[in-house]
Amino acid sequence: MNDEIGRRLREAAETHQPDHDRILARVQRGVTATTVRHRAPKPARSWPKVVLAGSAAAGILAVAGLAVAGVVPVAPARPEATTTLAVPTTGVTPSTSTTPAARPTGGSALPPASGHPDRPTTGRSSPAGATPAAPVGSRVSDGPLSAQGSVDPHSTVYWAQSTLALDTTQPLSALTVEVRITQTGSVQSTGQWQTGPADDFTTTAQESDGVVVYRWELKPGRTAPAAQHVFAVQYNHTAGTRDAGADGYDVQATSADGVHTVQGRFTRAK
Repeated sequence: MNDEIGRRLREAAETHQPDHDRILARVQRGVTATTVRHRAPKPARSWPKVVLAGSAAAGILAVAGLAVAGVVPVAPARPEATTTLAVPTTGVTPSTSTTPAARPTGGSALPPASGHPDRPTTGRSSPAGATPAAPVGSRVSDGPLSAQGSVDPHSTVYWAQSTLALDTTQPLSALTVEVRITQTGSVQSTGQWQTGPADDFTTTAQESDGVVVYRWELKPGRTAPAAQHVFAVQYNHTAGTRDAGADGYDVQATSADGVHTVQGRFTRAK
């Protein structure tokens, strides 16, 4: 009997065309009828009838559940986690700046040019190993000697320095250097110096006949090496730009090939 009931239920479910409204009404009636029947006392049924009735009710409820499921829309499940879309790369490398970085310079920066030097004292000598700036003006030469005279560009309206650069390609066993500064007004010696050792020379400075004469004389037994030698004289003068056109120098030296002399004048450095 159970197989027959199951077969009939399956055939009914396959051929059944659900009417939603009627199904809902039937479900409601079935629920109400079941409640009333349980409340109202009735005589006990036989076991086969009870089984048949229960199976029929279960079938009706199952069909009704399928119909209701078809009518009531089901909201889609919300994703548990946010999905991140991967954006494919284009393979293009972002452009980089073509401006080269500044390269660091090697070594320390050169110090700024110094201002006017302090007024030197008498007998001042140049620092050891210092290389004087190349003088400006006409150069004169004789044998191994060549000389050039200029007024130092750091001279002021009250004070000046005249510099003589003497080059020799041979050692000198005798050397006398004279620098003559014409008295143009208040010219007064403030010192003199040379690049050679001070102990190698006898130095003097005196005014005679309107000219201040500075003199260096190499001491006997001393030798001036083949090199550039600088002789500088310093003096005060009347305020203003001084005319050095009448100033001059005279050098006499002895080398292995004889005695040589150079003479010249001083030109203001530009």
